[in-house]
Amino acid sequence: MTIKVKTEKDLPIAGATVRLNQQLLGSTDTAGVLITTNEKIANQKISVSAIGFKEKIISLSNKPSNNLISVTLLASTNVLDEIVVTAGRKPESISTIPSSITILNQQDIQAQTNITNNLATVLGNAIPGLGTSTNKATNSGQTLRGRAVLVLIDGIPQSTPLMNGARDLRTIDPSVIERIEVIKGATSIYGNGSGGGIINYITKKNKDGKKISGQTILGTSINPFDPKETLSYKLSQQLSGQVNKWSYTVSGSADYTGLQRDSDGLPLGQTDGLSNSYQYNGFIKIGYQIDSSSTLTGFYNYYGSTQRAKYISKNGIYGQSPTIGVRGEEPGKPAGTPYNHNAMLTYSKSNLFHSTQLDVTAYLNSFSSMNRYVASGTAWYGPGQTMINSEKKGLRLNLNTPFQLFSIPTEVTYGLDLLKDVTYQDLTDGRVYIPKMNMVNFAPYAQVKADLIENLIFKAGLRYENATVKVNDYNTIATGPNGEGSILVSGGNIPYKATMFNAGLRYTKYDYFNPFVSFSQAFAINELGRILRRAKENTIGNLETDPIITNNYEAGFSSRFSIFNISASYYISTSDLGVNLVDVGGFLMPQREPEEVKGYEVTLDAQLSQKLSVGGSYAYVEGKAKMDDGSKIYLNGSRIAPPKATGFLSYKPNQQLNLQLFWIHTGARDRFALNDKGKYNNSEGPISNVDLFNLSGNYNLNKNWKIGFGIENIFNTSYYPTVSQYRALDAEYVKGIGTVTSLNLHYQF
Repeated sequence: MTIKVKTEKDLPIAGATVRLNQQLLGSTDTAGVLITTNEKIANQKISVSAIGFKEKIISLSNKPSNNLISVTLLASTNVLDEIVVTAGRKPESISTIPSSITILNQQDIQAQTNITNNLATVLGNAIPGLGTSTNKATNSGQTLRGRAVLVLIDGIPQSTPLMNGARDLRTIDPSVIERIEVIKGATSIYGNGSGGGIINYITKKNKDGKKISGQTILGTSINPFDPKETLSYKLSQQLSGQVNKWSYTVSGSADYTGLQRDSDGLPLGQTDGLSNSYQYNGFIKIGYQIDSSSTLTGFYNYYGSTQRAKYISKNGIYGQSPTIGVRGEEPGKPAGTPYNHNAMLTYSKSNLFHSTQLDVTAYLNSFSSMNRYVASGTAWYGPGQTMINSEKKGLRLNLNTPFQLFSIPTEVTYGLDLLKDVTYQDLTDGRVYIPKMNMVNFAPYAQVKADLIENLIFKAGLRYENATVKVNDYNTIATGPNGEGSILVSGGNIPYKATMFNAGLRYTKYDYFNPFVSFSQAFAINELGRILRRAKENTIGNLETDPIITNNYEAGFSSRFSIFNISASYYISTSDLGVNLVDVGGFLMPQREPEEVKGYEVTLDAQLSQKLSVGGSYAYVEGKAKMDDGSKIYLNGSRIAPPKATGFLSYKPNQQLNLQLFWIHTGARDRFALNDKGKYNNSEGPISNVDLFNLSGNYNLNKNWKIGFGIENIFNTSYYPTVSQYRALDAEYVKGIGTVTSLNLHYQF
């Protein structure tokens, strides 16, 4: 008996689940086909379900004469049925996952990129629990729920947890992103560095079946009040198609950001700035249908973003006057991300055995981050400019097997991750700042999902981390002439072994109350480079290099009733060892005391009419470290963001026009006193309220042409970004940008 499952457009649906009287028959392959030998199917009922589609139940009065049952599923309009692949390494409905998840779909991304093409700003404005943007090329301080976030592109890690370069949010152009999935809270499913959660950029792929289709984007932006030198531009071209068994998507983009000015028209300070920066992105994804159950997919993405500054910084005075840009040339090499290469090859096979899905992925990430030139280093002698280099090679084996366990529908996802990560930081003149850290990680894992009773979903799993970081003998960098202050450190192997657990329940019966509870852990070898570069001991074994194990306890719910959608969660995140960066003699060093972070998030939106919808969110987080004497101290601004509220008003008067007004509020946070010198320590400055408004709109001229437009900081508000306030440094006391208007022309065929 052959069962074929398809969409209304006659496209096959892969992974559809077919049951006979609640007994699992299997899942469809990539051609939407399931072949079963069950002869009792006549005069029975079969149910067919797939993520993103409405379940269909079919009564069969007799056995079909041609042994073929064709089933057409209708797309689901339930907003809770959005699909997420990151949480469990397979497509799942959000409504069944016991975690807090935010998804930015294609429409969300376009609305935000009408305003700004900076992904760090897009995410900071749209994701509850994530710190707001720094308005810089780095995303320092943009923690998720007060802890480090692991950034991925199609599952390939972009973050450099061994030495955080804080450039991982800006590693791909938004034009090639199909959706952004954000999994909040500690999770170890993708390995090292996700104490606060995961941000996964899912890249585009061909889906329309045409031989060739494409999109061209021409964009420009300018400061309307002080336009001199502020003109920016963007060009993006994308082609995709399908020919026989082959599918492809190819894209290239170039983006230039002009001079950025504040609300008074003054050039912004150039410390890690974006003024006069160039961004390039090249992307290709190719798929090949080997047979009805097997596919091969490969992709490559190049991203580069560097600043060719025409201005240099003139320091202001923290708390009194801003650091601004003045005409001049910055010595040294252009700062930014000179290159970020990502390559991946995936083999997938459905119905390997007992409806098992197999995915084998090999990937490569080669990343370089160039920091700005400094005339006088605080951590080394003389001038210099450092560059973080990281190369990751990985292999992932992932299987998913559905089965019946005592009549309970169950599935297990299991596999193995192998990762080799080499990270180091040198000065451009050849001096070694952080020695090569060569990590090899071997991590088997298993995750079980079971429908314990109707509508009660249980998920639990474990992952065993077995990592070794090898460091050769090295000399710490000199702090004075003739090698003064440098010490020889004997290298060695640093072993890390830990088992991470997770468990959760979600009750899905009622749309108006869909609650969950969960416990999850994450593993991180975080900021090891900072420890090595400031070593005071002469052997690796004497350094405090223990990993951070984060425990996340969470309860929450989602609700959909009438015109309203609501979600809320409360969490507690603990770790016996911390990584709070504190000011020690002018240097930021990791503080290893136990930590506890608490917070909550609430989102609400309402569809007031077919034309009008409103919504918003509120996120609060606070964290403390417990000292040896039992006292507790607040974690500083590099970890804990102030309260953040967002709001939106969407108006669509007709099919051609769509307008969206956004509000972003960052609240106050003042937790620290002045030091003995009458100043705030690094990252302990007080934070004041900031309120910004942005506008985004689209107008469809016809089926091929569309105009997108946006206004950032509509009211030309004068403000200091959060990072400028808490850093408490003269050089980084830089204002936010004033009003910027953008216009984008889209052509699709």
